[in-house]
Amino acid sequence: MEKVVFNFEKLSVYQKALNFIDAADALIDTFPQKERYRLSSQYGRAALSIALNISEGHGDTNKQFNRYLNMAWDSLKECVTCSTVATRKKYITQEQNDNTRKTITRNCKNDNGLKEKSKIGLDLFTTSEASYKHQRCILSPTN
Repeated sequence: MEKVVFNFEKLSVYQKALNFIDAADALIDTFPQKERYRLSSQYGRAALSIALNISEGHGDTNKQFNRYLNMAWDSLKECVTCSTVATRKKYITQEQNDNTRKTITRNCKNDNGLKEKSKIGLDLFTTSEASYKHQRCILSPTN
């Protein structure tokens, strides 16, 4: 049987978003049962929303795609907050939180690169760190 592949599935940022869902799910599985309908649910929905927005917006006009990428950014920021709350409640370690933030930062860079290219109308299947022109996700790096 012939395998059907949609164009958005070729985007590296989409593939990374799928990987992030897996990583978020692994973290969520460590949360206590009492968080099942609160933090766990919100974190899972936010992580899933990243990939959903990339796939939904790809193939639309550049303006529409940028709108969906903005929604993906918003979901990334939700994941940061969920990770921070999980750390404060001691559901995950600081190291796990830091690793999550690093993954989120890489995804933001990919989304920003993709957005910059979509503004000039290029058809994309990969993104470049070189096209990352502004930091929308990290307001002030901490050392």
